[in-house]
Amino acid sequence: MYAQEKTERLLRLMQMMSGPVEYTIGELSNRLDMSERTIYRYIETFRDVGFTVIRKERNVPRLITTNRRGLDFDSLVCFSAEEAAIVNGLIDSLDQGNALKAGLKAKLAAVCEQTPMARIIANRDTAEKLNLLSDAIRTKKKVCLRGYESGNTLTISDRLVEPFSFSVNNTGINAFEPASRICKTFTISRIGSVEVLDDPWENEPLHREKPTDIFRMSADEYLEHVKIRLTLLAKNLLLEEYPLSAEYITQVEPPAHDSKEMWLLETNICSVFGAGRFVLGLAADAEVLEGPVLKEYLARMIEEILIPDFLDRH
Repeated sequence: MYAQEKTERLLRLMQMMSGPVEYTIGELSNRLDMSERTIYRYIETFRDVGFTVIRKERNVPRLITTNRRGLDFDSLVCFSAEEAAIVNGLIDSLDQGNALKAGLKAKLAAVCEQTPMARIIANRDTAEKLNLLSDAIRTKKKVCLRGYESGNTLTISDRLVEPFSFSVNNTGINAFEPASRICKTFTISRIGSVEVLDDPWENEPLHREKPTDIFRMSADEYLEHVKIRLTLLAKNLLLEEYPLSAEYITQVEPPAHDSKEMWLLETNICSVFGAGRFVLGLAADAEVLEGPVLKEYLARMIEEILIPDFLDRH
């Protein structure tokens, strides 16, 4: 309960410092039942995660948003689809008689509608990139992704793009690249720095978000529909690593020769790599029932890589 009360007071402090009514440090201390020392410590935390705090007359601290460097309040409290799924699951796990359950559900639904910015950003560099990209999307400006490390070509280069949205789990930016005339998803962590240019978008009709599967793989279109039978272990690991998979999992009857409880994952995939990595890591607990392309990929990996590697080691 202490952690819950602490979080609630922290959020109330943020609201009071950014709301229409101005409070002195002493007034905040009295209303929130915090020591003034604690309030000053929280103010430093706000600064550390990218907020700007100004001091007005009468010792009134105010939490404000700057155009380029500050995170706004909505950015801090909003969730991505995956984060919302995790939090929603945690709320569901509360006892049915818990009086807080309905209120938490309502608050989660409310904050998830505010803005696409999805995470509490603890890293200043990441916060800077996200803020600049968000600003470029809002103003429809081109950006230069300086020192982008490509996982496909294994090169580092500057990329001129027109960013138009964040990926489903907010680890990437969806953008149109004029040089290749293709919409791509660029991983935020691989961007050295972001430079917002004065040049406006020129290809907005070509901006199109690529579908993304539950394994966080994206492509121009879905590759195929797959069915994967899972043991309890595989099902639990899948939910822990990919929370959005919950929508596509159902419990099924086990095969005649097996008495273990079984579940079925039925979904579309964009690439064999995400699903393939998961199945190969749980070969005894995950069986692909449908998905010819995925089956072929798994067979090739086993024959050409895993078996020779096993033999070399033994």
